[in-house]
Amino acid sequence: MISVLAQPGSNILLPKPGFPLYESRTMFSNLEARHFNLIPDRGWEADLESVEALADENTVAMVIVNPSNPCGSVYSHDHLAKIAETARKLGIIIIADEVYDHLAFGNKPFIPMGIFADMVPVITVGSISKRWLVPGWRLGWIAMCDLNCILKEAKVDKSIESYINITNDPATFIQGAVPQIIANTKEDYFMKILNLLRNSADLCYSKIKEARGITCPHKPEGSMFVMAKLDLSCLDGIQDDLDFCCMLAKEESVIVLPGSALGMKDWIRITFAMDIPTLENALERITSFCQRHDKLEA
Repeated sequence: MISVLAQPGSNILLPKPGFPLYESRTMFSNLEARHFNLIPDRGWEADLESVEALADENTVAMVIVNPSNPCGSVYSHDHLAKIAETARKLGIIIIADEVYDHLAFGNKPFIPMGIFADMVPVITVGSISKRWLVPGWRLGWIAMCDLNCILKEAKVDKSIESYINITNDPATFIQGAVPQIIANTKEDYFMKILNLLRNSADLCYSKIKEARGITCPHKPEGSMFVMAKLDLSCLDGIQDDLDFCCMLAKEESVIVLPGSALGMKDWIRITFAMDIPTLENALERITSFCQRHDKLEA
């Protein structure tokens, strides 16, 4: 979608923190990336004031990732409506990354951005990789929600078709398997995944509270990730988030992603999509690492 929308001098609004591939793809397409903040203390809601400040006549779209990688948040109907109204006012389209749409396990139900297509054009991107746990298959889709035919009049649909003609398709045997996978996967398979993620998220959130120098402002409600903030003033010999992650990997053999890779210095992203015993062991190692580097203990 970024390649289709890219024009000389144009820009696109990306969330911070966000999925790094958007940044890479934007740079590859010579499109300027402008970042609007997600607010940790408000469940990682989009800062719509910063969206309005960043947008201009050359802004082609804003990207919304819901449920969120890397934040684990799920947006309410009210917040999505405000996003749609902001985009309508600015005259930009919304790219709704909803690859985790069926992995919402908290109190908020997943609401598709496309229900607001009467207000603003929405391009939804989805994937088979998350709900069916086949990330290596690299098969996804694009859905145009364009009730007012704005995208059709601009021939965006034709541009998408033209671009697909010059890109690699997923392997044919994967394409052939998809109809049966969608039709025949039993509901208890999905419920098992949601229950695992819910329990893992609960464990992750509670254990992070026990670790000295790490705080988690928002309990994850979807996807497979949570963002946690480092308080480096509590930790001895650690300079920044990258230093934390490298030392943690070396000392405890636990891998977490430095927040600076996502535009959030001195934060980390933790993945909790694993079995409970493995996750519990990893979180205990993080707690042990933080205790060992606690300035009060040093």
